[in-house]
Amino acid sequence: MEPTILFEDEKIIVLDKPSGLIVYPDGRHDYPALDAWLAKHYGKETPEGNFFFVHRLDRETSGVIVVARDETTYEFLKEQFQNREVRKIYRAFVHGPIKDERGIIDKPIGNARGGKGPRSVKSPHGMLREAITAYRTIQSTPEATYVEVFPKTGRTHQIRVHFASIQHPILSDQLYGPTRPKLLGFNRLALHAYSLSFTHPSGKEMTCVAPLPPEFVAAEEKLRNQ
Repeated sequence: MEPTILFEDEKIIVLDKPSGLIVYPDGRHDYPALDAWLAKHYGKETPEGNFFFVHRLDRETSGVIVVARDETTYEFLKEQFQNREVRKIYRAFVHGPIKDERGIIDKPIGNARGGKGPRSVKSPHGMLREAITAYRTIQSTPEATYVEVFPKTGRTHQIRVHFASIQHPILSDQLYGPTRPKLLGFNRLALHAYSLSFTHPSGKEMTCVAPLPPEFVAAEEKLRNQ
């Protein structure tokens, strides 16, 4: 449950968040929270609460997350996310074979149950919001496919919803593929935020990479040997 610091300076902190660590407490579960870790780790130099999350990762998703250390930096980075100037790359293992080398899933996403519960591309309540996910197939077998994913928008659960909508839910996704068998040794959601490219407030272009977790490396090997 310990995140790894990938980069830090007086403006930002870039972390590799482990699977299982929630960004903020949800008030319903006693999950370890990233904001509490930040307050403890940086408490002597940054007053508690002075961390600004520009984007989020699901609790079970691992990988790169950037945190602003002041409100000006937060607004600077937030504008990049809103204008789709940030390049996000994920890695995922999904159920079943995907034969196409590349693809785009262009399906609006909305709330499935009046603002509560999972998201959906079917009969959602309230407003549908544009959602676009591009991907390339790294390796495919009859059992599972390893994909690199490039979300063009940033909707809640977007990658999970989109792959479930084309009948290829992410391995061990208990929300969008609860009846699917566990494969390739995954007991966690098989989704990893691999890299994030953005402009630092100094004007420098940055790309931060979170190395693949051991379970991803092991799953790659298992898939390769099938």
